[in-house]
Amino acid sequence: MTELHNGHLYWPETAERDVSFPALTEEQHVDVLIVGGGMAGALCAEELSHTQLKVAVVDRGSVAEGSSSANTGLLQYSNDKMLHEFIEEIGEEKAVTFYKMCLDAVEELQKVAGTLPGKVDFIRRPSLYYASDESDIEKLKKEYEALTEHGFEVEYFEPDKIEELYGFRKPAALMTHGDAEVNPFRLIRSLFESAQTRGVQIYEHTPLEKLQTEEGKHILQTAGGKITADRVIYCTGYAAKSFADRFGGELNRTYAIATNPVEDLESWIYRALIWETKRPYFYMRTTEEGRVIAGGLDEDKIDADVSDEKLMDRGERLINRVKEHFPELDIKAEYVWSAAFGESEDGLPFIGKDPKHEGIYYCLGFGGNGTVYSKLGAKLLREMLFEEHNPDEAAIVDPGRD
Repeated sequence: MTELHNGHLYWPETAERDVSFPALTEEQHVDVLIVGGGMAGALCAEELSHTQLKVAVVDRGSVAEGSSSANTGLLQYSNDKMLHEFIEEIGEEKAVTFYKMCLDAVEELQKVAGTLPGKVDFIRRPSLYYASDESDIEKLKKEYEALTEHGFEVEYFEPDKIEELYGFRKPAALMTHGDAEVNPFRLIRSLFESAQTRGVQIYEHTPLEKLQTEEGKHILQTAGGKITADRVIYCTGYAAKSFADRFGGELNRTYAIATNPVEDLESWIYRALIWETKRPYFYMRTTEEGRVIAGGLDEDKIDADVSDEKLMDRGERLINRVKEHFPELDIKAEYVWSAAFGESEDGLPFIGKDPKHEGIYYCLGFGGNGTVYSKLGAKLLREMLFEEHNPDEAAIVDPGRD
């Protein structure tokens, strides 16, 4: 299994109360087994909890403590690959449909967040997406035209406007509306608590030791018990490298920080999510208590060195990037961590049926928008299980796509 994170994580320290679930110690049969207790597993569990299906979730560790505990909580419908780039690669209809699926997922996340126990810090925010240098101006103009043409709410800012609003100067920027921020750790735990009240069975510290299929049933052995399921949804994120290899994904490593709380963030207009066109890109957001979350400095190799010295260096570099934009902030990196993240070759997640094995499904949110992908995936999979899905939408993210 992949090492999912290193360093000092921020989100687990925001937990307001203990949330835990037992290990599996018995044999049982369910309609759907969800493998993985991170964001995708939590959203699938919540989605299916509103149906008549008998659902169970297993995680080899504790829920929310894998990749999701290192998630920086930016919820954006715009993708690492711009809309006009998707249009050029997969065609206008598919590209626009996918972007609208992402925007709908943010809207659905807001609705779900409002029903959950506990505080998850879901707040709608705009995103400021700026050109890192002059060469990216035309790219942003092209993206502005594509977004505007297809009904997405977006503004184009010239350098003077950016400086007027934020104090720093960039060649150009887009401000998109429809995004949000969240505390991912609290969100996952609250999703599982909510799903449990509607009958979903959740098991922690339950690694799967053996999987076999007999007469159309999927039998999963664990150290303490056995689950027989009609269907299985793998929500293992970046933990299972074999899925990345199989479907054409790549695992890399990134870095992030959380600063000390800042009393005055008036210069950070709208508390927008901020990111740039350069690849790999730098990004930053704020938290409700006034901390700055920032990330970037991606590395191509998942097994890249993550020594304490390297974490300290990356933390300082990220602080310096924040201060390039807001030099007046008196900040230091109180939390520094590295995390695995996955990218697909075409920029799309892997959601849907296994191309070869009946009754096996995936919700793998590979890409910079893992939470948004997981929400659209949970909805799509629920529709697929009841054969109510839109085949055109499903084809875009099909794990077996060419």
